[in-house]
Amino acid sequence: MIVHIVMFKFKEEKIEENIKIVEQKLNDLLEKIDVLQSMEVGVDFNRSQRAFDLSLYSKFESKEDLKTYATHPEHLKVLEFIREVTLKTKVVDYSL
Repeated sequence: MIVHIVMFKFKEEKIEENIKIVEQKLNDLLEKIDVLQSMEVGVDFNRSQRAFDLSLYSKFESKEDLKTYATHPEHLKVLEFIREVTLKTKVVDYSL
């Protein structure tokens, strides 16, 4: 099992609106990409200086499935929007 975690720091402009949009777009991928085994999208409520705004926790059967997800057209559409509304992201991928 492969775990893929991403954290997103959003631009301040329309931050609440954009977080909701990204949250929905990411959740919608579960129905659109069959190699995506599970997904949790969490919005930070702490708002501390060092916190990121949104996190994604997803699982895949294999590294190949993660690669399929990463290059899937539906994922790429979401990624395009994410790049417009975020300042930075951090990612970690690991095996269970």
